[in-house]
Amino acid sequence: MKAVLQRVSEARVVVDGAVVGEIGQGLLVLLCAERGDTEAVADKLLAKLLKLRIFSDEAGKMNRSLLDVGGGLLLVSQFTLAADTSGGNRPSFGQAAAPDEGRRLYDYFVAQARAAHPVVQTGIFAADMKVQLVNDGPVTIPIQMSA
Repeated sequence: MKAVLQRVSEARVVVDGAVVGEIGQGLLVLLCAERGDTEAVADKLLAKLLKLRIFSDEAGKMNRSLLDVGGGLLLVSQFTLAADTSGGNRPSFGQAAAPDEGRRLYDYFVAQARAAHPVVQTGIFAADMKVQLVNDGPVTIPIQMSA
């Protein structure tokens, strides 16, 4: 699975003019399931992003996790993270999981996140979403997790 984490002071997802997910301080996570990904890979990724120390402590050092600060988690499916641009100017998405499998793994990830963290919001899988955020720092971290 691939993810891009953005530390935010606020973020929201809008679909058809309506806000469908919104958080204050926390992490916006763009999430992509790839071919061969499993629930075990999703579990590993979730554990990593909940404990990743990218929030500032009292001394201003990145030393606190999402769990430590009690921030929100906004999960947005984004198959385009699987883009391969090596073959020309039009990206190929052959490494992305098939839509049904991508949805299943995304739904699994969301359910596991809600079981592990009190503030979880989402976008809508496969919808045309408008993502608005205030990147805090800015801090943007790509993560790729495999079995």
